[in-house]
Amino acid sequence: WVANKIFGMAFAISGVEVFALGSVAVGAALLGGLFVYDIFWVFMTDVMVTVAKSIDAPIKFLFPKDLTTTPPQFSMLGLGDVVLPGVFIALLLRMDVRMAKEGMSSRPSYFTFCFIFYTLGLVLTVGVMNYFNHAQPALLYLVPACLGSTFSLALLRGHFPYVWSFTETDAPTSTDPSSPSATTPSKQD
Repeated sequence: WVANKIFGMAFAISGVEVFALGSVAVGAALLGGLFVYDIFWVFMTDVMVTVAKSIDAPIKFLFPKDLTTTPPQFSMLGLGDVVLPGVFIALLLRMDVRMAKEGMSSRPSYFTFCFIFYTLGLVLTVGVMNYFNHAQPALLYLVPACLGSTFSLALLRGHFPYVWSFTETDAPTSTDPSSPSATTPSKQD
């Protein structure tokens, strides 16, 4: 299980580096849809749990529940439960950088705030899983933690329109002619 966890972490880091959501609105829609999907497939069917238990590949993180039993018992957390919210949190980091360049930075950053709540959501997920001794849809706890923390902080700061409409493709424009990013119209004959 240790090697499985190491490979899983490597895949998770690669996934967060490779995938980009493009905008906060797209990230919220994706996480919202996956929230419903995860709840359905874990609570309404046994497919997700059966597949996760039967595949011995780095698609899940295993957390020891009881190492004294033979075989040892583990709680499972799907790799997607780490990667997909992680991609959203990485988007928030890039948004924080843009906000700092635009003079809108404040502490805690959206990245930090969301990451703290994501971590608390993970702890809650594993705790509920172990307490009830039953599979839990991790996104049931992680999506509200990520989206709730982000949008609550945005509302408190009065940044909600900025955060909701943030896209990675909208580079800040400069009107300062000495700025290297400023463009001057070309003269046409």
